[in-house]
Amino acid sequence: MRYEGPIYRPPSEADSLLIQATVGCPNNRCTFCMVYKDGTRYKVRPVKDIKEDMDEAAGSYGKHVQTLFFPAGNTIAMKTDDLAEICRYGKALFPNLERITVYGSSQYIGHKGPEGMKTLAEAGLSRIHVGLESGDDAILERIRKGTNSEEQIAAGRYVMDAGIELSLYVILGIGGKERTEQHAVETARVLNRISPDFIRLRTFVPKKNTPLLQDVMDGTFIMLSPHEVLEETAAIIKRLEVTSYLASDHYTNYLNIEGPLPAARERMLLAIEAALQKRENQFRPFFVGEQ
Repeated sequence: MRYEGPIYRPPSEADSLLIQATVGCPNNRCTFCMVYKDGTRYKVRPVKDIKEDMDEAAGSYGKHVQTLFFPAGNTIAMKTDDLAEICRYGKALFPNLERITVYGSSQYIGHKGPEGMKTLAEAGLSRIHVGLESGDDAILERIRKGTNSEEQIAAGRYVMDAGIELSLYVILGIGGKERTEQHAVETARVLNRISPDFIRLRTFVPKKNTPLLQDVMDGTFIMLSPHEVLEETAAIIKRLEVTSYLASDHYTNYLNIEGPLPAARERMLLAIEAALQKRENQFRPFFVGEQ
């Protein structure tokens, strides 16, 4: 099997077979992201090569493959027919395959529209990981996400209506102190409009070789302290009216909370309240220079 450039996958895909379908990210402008800032250019691998890699994997793992993840950073941007073809091929090749997953940004989901997403669902695509980051348009513009809240809502509905599981990622603290209230209010608004299958929390940590790190160093972006991140988390959760599973399954977070909403809301808020009783120096350093 062949791989090119950085290969990342979500924690929930830890047991998945990774077959690279694309290289890099077609947007690659997000100011918080360090992943493809090494000159990696976006491209789609030939379908023939992708199938050859799946054939090789089948020879080694065969019936043991239950989940299949197609990196890299924005595989949903592939032509719909090509992505559908490799999904169908994976379903036929691995007899015990239960899930096929990709990363995808809202603007590229939007280009496919509801019919494109239905085509992919019928081909076997069963989950998409999408970086919502924030529901606040001012923040989305500042971090150069390449989309806005209404496009994110429309894309989310296309995915959900097609019967594909949607895993949305929120970055706590991505608005800094200046827009923490707007981030909480608007992010909850967008999540409520979509009600995704999963809401996954990440806490902003500045990364090397990113514009947002430079903003932190220059003092033009003021990061939230641990307590402020927890307060922002509570502000989001209090406003959620969704039937989603919320998880903070990442090393960047100050507190691990998870459970189905709305059932687990009070338990989560109590856990946050308890964590707020700890001194801030009892949490990991919220910024220790370049990461």
